[in-house]
Amino acid sequence: MSHDPLHGDEPLTDDAVIAATREWLEKAVIGLNLCPFAKAVHAKRQIRYVVSQATDEEGLLEDLLHELQLLAAADAADIETTLLVHPFVLGDFLDYNDFLDIADAAVEELSLEGVLQVASFHPRYQFADADPDDMGNFSNRAPYPTLHLLREDSVDKAVAAFPEADRIYEANIEALRKLGPEGWKALWRK
Repeated sequence: MSHDPLHGDEPLTDDAVIAATREWLEKAVIGLNLCPFAKAVHAKRQIRYVVSQATDEEGLLEDLLHELQLLAAADAADIETTLLVHPFVLGDFLDYNDFLDIADAAVEELSLEGVLQVASFHPRYQFADADPDDMGNFSNRAPYPTLHLLREDSVDKAVAAFPEADRIYEANIEALRKLGPEGWKALWRK
């Protein structure tokens, strides 16, 4: 059991990390409809939650390679997508952002381009053209640094089924700005 580098000194267990991530998924991603495709895979229990104990990039890369291979080999009916949560490494957003190039190279190294992709979530996520406190950043803010492994064909099917998929990002920004900081904080009150 380790201590949580982002959220204080309380002991941090895999169960606590997964619970916080699941709560974020339910209240923000699904609850605010930030991703209209998340509800179905959540309801069908097709999301694999993995907590990496890595404390450096090398260890995280090993975990990422393993999870990419596992997802590629798994039946989509069993595991549609994977959330690889890594609370003990890449707490700094700029370091995390740099690691995304390594994550993309891992997909390429395993010859999984066009099969899998990696999406990014971080507690301090910041789009390049945004101020740190811009509510638009919250569309990609998760409780812990997280690499989201997605199947390309599932993304393609979801986008084809959603009439205005290219508007999701803009709609999220609008909704989050309307919600505001106080509305975001209210989501997490028990």
